[in-house]
Amino acid sequence: MSAKVDGTVDLVGYEIIEQLYSGSRTEVYRAVRESDRQPVVIKLLKRQYPTFSELVQFRNQYAIAKNLEIPGIIKPHSLEPYGNGYTLVMEDCGGISLRQFTQGQPLKLDQFLPIAIQLADTLYQLHQQRVIHKDIKPTNILIHPDTNHIKLIDFSISTLLPREIQQIQSLNTLEGTLAYLSPEQTGRMNRGIDYRSDFYSLGVSFFELLTGQLPFESQDPIELVHCHIAKEPVFVDHLNPDVPPVLSAVVSKLMAKNAEDRYQSALGLKYDLEQCLMQHQFFGKIASFNLGQ
Repeated sequence: MSAKVDGTVDLVGYEIIEQLYSGSRTEVYRAVRESDRQPVVIKLLKRQYPTFSELVQFRNQYAIAKNLEIPGIIKPHSLEPYGNGYTLVMEDCGGISLRQFTQGQPLKLDQFLPIAIQLADTLYQLHQQRVIHKDIKPTNILIHPDTNHIKLIDFSISTLLPREIQQIQSLNTLEGTLAYLSPEQTGRMNRGIDYRSDFYSLGVSFFELLTGQLPFESQDPIELVHCHIAKEPVFVDHLNPDVPPVLSAVVSKLMAKNAEDRYQSALGLKYDLEQCLMQHQFFGKIASFNLGQ
């Protein structure tokens, strides 16, 4: 693959259809592979001279995801040289991000619950294979607008270790997205990161999907870190009265400051969400059952 020419992407063997995303470090395109007319999504590094850290993260997402046989993740096809870095060629599921899908508006329960159940199931399968995602947020969750099938993307900072040794880090080197970061991911809790860190980030995502806003909003990184560590968020049902208290309690449990107070398995979370969906479908309301573990 050759590098950009005059600001346009020139990928030998691929026909670019449209740009899907342009961030500070990466760009994502929808394309067709010319050899077999297979639709693909192509992700590439934006800088002409990527940093060593960017190259490592880019390789990491391919190395981890290529070995995972999980329906709820986007499968990578290949990692190919591109300029001074790489391009990642992935399956095209026809999805858009949950951020685009919701347009910042709260989801109705009959939309939210099937999405949440799929995410719990995918997280369970990831954790069974000892993968911690570490960057769960609505922009890293794809939804097919017709089928509502969910796929998790971006394993660039994921780890295969069951437990990490956490060190104090500067705010400039924190891994993950600050608004969705678990307290232990801030490096200021004196404890390692394990799979329960993903539950916290999922809780923040659920909060946003149900209310249309984040639990903690600040332009000051230090204040955001403090909120994750020490400030309790408003209950979801206080912001959106359409959310039953038991579902609000599920989100609060996911966002507990201490990992021991969160769900200890994605199966427990999935069971509670399925109970919510069943009661909502059959009775039109969700009554206060005891949450699982």
